[in-house]
Amino acid sequence: MAEGHSVEPARWQRIIDLVIDSFAGRFCRVEPRRAAAGFVTGLLAELEVKTCWQVAEQAGHARPDAMQRLLFRAKWDADAVRDDVRRVVVDRLGDPDGVLVVDETGDLKKGVHTVGVQRQYTGTAGRIENAQVGVFLAYASRHGHTLIDRRAYLPKSWTDDRQRCEQAGVPDDVVFATRSELADDMITAAVKALVPARWVAADEAYGNNTTLRARLRELRLGYVLAVSCDHLVPIDGGKTRCRADQLAENLPTTAWTRRSAGNGSKGPRFYDWAWLADIGADGDPDDDGRHSLLIRRNNTTGELAFYRCWTPQPATLAQLVAVAGVRWIVEEGFQAAKGQVGLDQHQVRRWTSWHRFTTLALAALAVLAICATDARSADRPAETDMIDLTVNEIRRLINVPPIRPTRNITYRLHWSRWRRRHQARARQAHHARRLTLELQP
Repeated sequence: MAEGHSVEPARWQRIIDLVIDSFAGRFCRVEPRRAAAGFVTGLLAELEVKTCWQVAEQAGHARPDAMQRLLFRAKWDADAVRDDVRRVVVDRLGDPDGVLVVDETGDLKKGVHTVGVQRQYTGTAGRIENAQVGVFLAYASRHGHTLIDRRAYLPKSWTDDRQRCEQAGVPDDVVFATRSELADDMITAAVKALVPARWVAADEAYGNNTTLRARLRELRLGYVLAVSCDHLVPIDGGKTRCRADQLAENLPTTAWTRRSAGNGSKGPRFYDWAWLADIGADGDPDDDGRHSLLIRRNNTTGELAFYRCWTPQPATLAQLVAVAGVRWIVEEGFQAAKGQVGLDQHQVRRWTSWHRFTTLALAALAVLAICATDARSADRPAETDMIDLTVNEIRRLINVPPIRPTRNITYRLHWSRWRRRHQARARQAHHARRLTLELQP
């Protein structure tokens, strides 16, 4: 096995089994239970594309039918499995000072039938594109971080068209909900599930929402939420309101202090910070919490970022800066989920299938996150000439030998013939359909 004190395939195999066993009881039949286990290990495997075809081939199946049935017709509750995975994550990564981070990510699509798809802005492309958007909740603590929940965002163009929703398998009781409302739903569910968290962090899309901020105060969760530069801040005891950027302009030089927002790939991420530690209440004047405005300045470009903060108990500048820096872990989570376990490679169209695939992807990501935490916390001398094992590196190593791909040439040729035969039938059907359309008067 490869050198390195924390590279232990046997321990990693136990973690894979731990995560898969946590939700095995959600399947009444052995066939979908085995398919789900094979699906999670397939998402961890070294596959170019992680769809039902490739995952089924990795699992040793003769056809993709079992994997497709798992995502579509098999009877199991994806939300219950998500709860099981979240519980395992909390057991291994939980900490009273944990941070819940909410954000969204988009998957670019070509058609119009995938659930939730429409032309809309997505940060994945940085512009308006035909895309499907999912809102996700990440959990971060001093032990590690990973994604723990998900919601599919349905635009009004979908919820106002019940026939379209029915064709995509959207339940009748699903109505339009903003992305902030979906975030509220996930955070509330985490609190009810006793996920140990003290803070919430999010970007402007969520920080500007007054209803979400009020909800977090009801839940007694401190927050450091990014807000826009034109966000109105109550000053003078709430008598007047001033734009956040105008407040920043009037701050003296002595108001700024340089602090690190946490370590990045190139070392500490230093910014200049200003903290207006006593601003007016955000809504209820009888609120007993501490309201403040945190301002971050890039010491190279001078670019400013603003954070609306609230804590039920007194907090320090160092704590708020640390939470503001933690927000970026959700971006790392998206990169790992898409790059390592194929979160954006599902190729499914229906409501149920999207939730099932995404849940199994979160399970695979939880395996990597727990393995990374386990490797860091192993009671062995640290190796100073290399960095700790990352999620990406573990995903590469975990395939040798815990996940053994099938490499028999006869088996590979069988799948090659199956794929080419299936594609030939599909091409023939497309050609026949196009010919029929062209011959119509």
